[in-house]
Amino acid sequence: MEAWPGSSLRWGIYEKALPAGSTWPQNLAAAARAGYQFIELSIDECEERLARLDWTCGERREMRRVLADSPASMDTLCLSAHRKYPLGSQSEELRGRALDIMKKAIDLAAELGIRMIQVAGYDVHYEKSTERTGMLYREGIRKAVEWARGSCVMLAVENVDCPFIDSVEKAMSIVRGADSPWLQLYPDIGNLAAVGVDVQRELQAGGSHIVGIHVKDTREQEFRRVPLGEGLVNFEKAFRTLKKLDFRGPFTVEMWNESAADPVAVIAEARRWLGAKLDSVAAE
Repeated sequence: MEAWPGSSLRWGIYEKALPAGSTWPQNLAAAARAGYQFIELSIDECEERLARLDWTCGERREMRRVLADSPASMDTLCLSAHRKYPLGSQSEELRGRALDIMKKAIDLAAELGIRMIQVAGYDVHYEKSTERTGMLYREGIRKAVEWARGSCVMLAVENVDCPFIDSVEKAMSIVRGADSPWLQLYPDIGNLAAVGVDVQRELQAGGSHIVGIHVKDTREQEFRRVPLGEGLVNFEKAFRTLKKLDFRGPFTVEMWNESAADPVAVIAEARRWLGAKLDSVAAE
């Protein structure tokens, strides 16, 4: 068998780790200089990012031109807007909005050449989670999978910071229920560590269904903005498990650098630090 390639696998950087206010050409070039092959586009709860789903034909054409001329690509889309507009909401109006967001995100991904949409594992976020909200979430996912199949776009469930899907094992129940090659797993190893589950065991539970990995550090119930190496995540153990699984998908570094004096220097150091750990594991 071919040796595990370690840090020569594809690396992406979350859009929010890049300098705020920069243009797409600037950010794509900065990501490439820092050692990343792609940027993960964010469609979150804010209206500015949600408006991307309604880009005109001309705006989408311009974005394709920018990507074609850039040294980095846009391989994945982080669809966290479903925190505000959840697929499992008791409100029919909110569920309708959630499905509209999902359909538009799939269409946008198909037009821009984005390969994979990270689907957050929230049945609801600002409502009480119940058996019914879980059932409604599953119904919404089944509809989304049909759209994704028609557009040749991969959907991948991420474990999040709520009990509904706070582990890979729980995410696997959604994947099994959909029973489609177009719905797989996008584990966040930081989220796994923060909720106190066994990261290695959870990755093993995902096995060949894992198509991407979110990489960040966390502390107990602290899910964001923990500097690499200062939290609970044992990256070497996680990478060792992925090596045993012969994982060949992308790694996406999730960071928020709004307060950093030089965000590009921060992401470059993150890429160097994580790559060194991954290469050390690959060489074992």
